[in-house]
Amino acid sequence: MYQALPATDEHQEIRDAVRQLCAGFDNSYWQSVDEQRGYPEAFVNALTQAGWLAALIPQAYGGSGLNLTQASVIMEEINLSGGNAGACHGQMYNMGTVLRHGSDAQKQTYLPRIASGEWRLQSMAVTEPSTGSDTTRLKTTAVKRGDRYVVNGQKVWISRVQHSDFMILLARTTPLEKVTRKSQGLSVFIVDVKKALDKGMVLKPIRNMPNHETNEVFFDELEIPEENLIGAEGEGFSYILDGLNAERALIAAECIGDAYWFITKARDYANTREVFGRPIGQNQGIQFPLADSYMETEAANLMRYQACKLFDAHQACGAQANMAKYLAAKASWEAANMCLQTHGGFGFASEYGIERKFRETRLYQVAPVSTNLIYAYIAEHVLGLPKSY
Repeated sequence: MYQALPATDEHQEIRDAVRQLCAGFDNSYWQSVDEQRGYPEAFVNALTQAGWLAALIPQAYGGSGLNLTQASVIMEEINLSGGNAGACHGQMYNMGTVLRHGSDAQKQTYLPRIASGEWRLQSMAVTEPSTGSDTTRLKTTAVKRGDRYVVNGQKVWISRVQHSDFMILLARTTPLEKVTRKSQGLSVFIVDVKKALDKGMVLKPIRNMPNHETNEVFFDELEIPEENLIGAEGEGFSYILDGLNAERALIAAECIGDAYWFITKARDYANTREVFGRPIGQNQGIQFPLADSYMETEAANLMRYQACKLFDAHQACGAQANMAKYLAAKASWEAANMCLQTHGGFGFASEYGIERKFRETRLYQVAPVSTNLIYAYIAEHVLGLPKSY
């Protein structure tokens, strides 16, 4: 008797519903999208119409009113099914910026239409080519002129903007030399993508290993109405950090889904593949890496739930969100290697889906937030060591 992976839990109703939807999008669907370097439009539409991408939007605005813990189960189940939540997870964590810091007017304008599926808020523009993770030194500026902000600069690795109606943008509104702390003077805006593409914003797609829709974005005198400023001018860095904690917890859940998928694939193959007259799963050389992956995944999952619990309680969760993302990404990558090794040559055949998922889960060792930056964060903010950068 095999144990179900993951084990039955208090979120089973959500799991069963998401699994039923995902069952309509099997490996052949995802393989076709990957081979065409396409976007899973049909899957994202189905997920939207079923209300899952409106999970974090309060019921008063037409959403489901779920918490981050429940939303993370949705993301986990997508990847557990063999899919890739990276095509749509931005709408989950971008919600936090509007929900927690947007004005009543902004909430009334955007949230009901996003919840209904009329609009998508899938993209967030923070990273720049010359600053990378050194966010407070970003060079994109937004200068106030009358009732508008005029944006100039460049962003890179901006995902899903081609399939989004709106984008969250972080730009500097007060020059770095005029603030007392470098985290000051940064502001967050809502950008209407379609309007911006006609009036000063240009996209340059970046072809990449996991078929993840991402782009360079260039701004040349792009005008944004002042009512699109989220929260107070100059306080945007803290708003973005708040959203990044949710992002890291959700990415952790996706990695947990990936890890369970790899473990299940390897277990099933090891039990049925016979070499030298016996199942390869009878060999400790196969058993031990599988058992190791399972234990690593279970441990990472505990930290994922701890991060979500703290976020839902509006408590500080930076350390837990970072640790959850690190541990889950590590577990999924090691499970991917184990699964590929268990399958031998067959693991490289596209029809098994392993090499595709292998490429997809590798991303999370690097982004969002690299493992080295998580080490640095924990060293400084948890262990009290001197700041290293």
